[in-house]
Amino acid sequence: MPVHPTAVVHAGARIDGAAEIGPYCVIGDEVEIGAGTRLLAHLYMEGPTWIGRDNIFYPFSTVGVASQDLKYQGERAETRIGDGNKIREFVTIHRGTKGGGALTSLADSNLVMAYAHVAHDCRIGSHCILANGVTLGGHVVIEDHAVVGAFSGVHQFCRVGAHAMVGGYSVITRDVLPYSLTAVEREARLFGPNKVGLKRRGVPAETIQGLQRAFRLLRESGLNTSQALERIEAEGEPGEEVSLLVRFIRSSQRGIIR
Repeated sequence: MPVHPTAVVHAGARIDGAAEIGPYCVIGDEVEIGAGTRLLAHLYMEGPTWIGRDNIFYPFSTVGVASQDLKYQGERAETRIGDGNKIREFVTIHRGTKGGGALTSLADSNLVMAYAHVAHDCRIGSHCILANGVTLGGHVVIEDHAVVGAFSGVHQFCRVGAHAMVGGYSVITRDVLPYSLTAVEREARLFGPNKVGLKRRGVPAETIQGLQRAFRLLRESGLNTSQALERIEAEGEPGEEVSLLVRFIRSSQRGIIR
């Protein structure tokens, strides 16, 4: 088994001869790692933890550490991870608690992206994707083939049904239906020019006033975007900044925030 000389592996850990332990990994007692699983570098794992075959763990993740639940008193609880999972950088996976069945589990072929958090007693099925920054509260169930979009939070005890897709930045406080596309409505709004920032950068007052008039046409005139741009150009607002604003809008592929 290739174990980097800087890795620290407890005598009570069981590592398959075909697994790979990279630099500066710390593997605790009662951690079992299956064949073909690779820990690239700087992983921290505590037991009891069982990890199956052909998983890959990227640097700076932690697996099987104690729950953040204040009711957790150090009772024996487990973490189980199946086969073929990809666990990206800075992911945290906490072991279970007595009140939740004493088990946190991920099944097979999941992708858990950077900075995601899997709290105590979560149960994740197979072929799921947790995108960057997803946070699962305790006791959350994610069923097979579900996708949770970036920076979404799932409240404790909620379920995300099989084949569901949760849009990014969603706050999930109730169960998500299987096969559904679900997202919390969110709308960014345009308020006007960044006057303070522009002033600090030495942009002339006349240019800032021209930008204010341009933004007013975009926001408050009742004109559509094309009509507002025609008015801005017809009025010949001063400054390269207004021209840049117009060019930016005309080149947009996804539409602009109004």
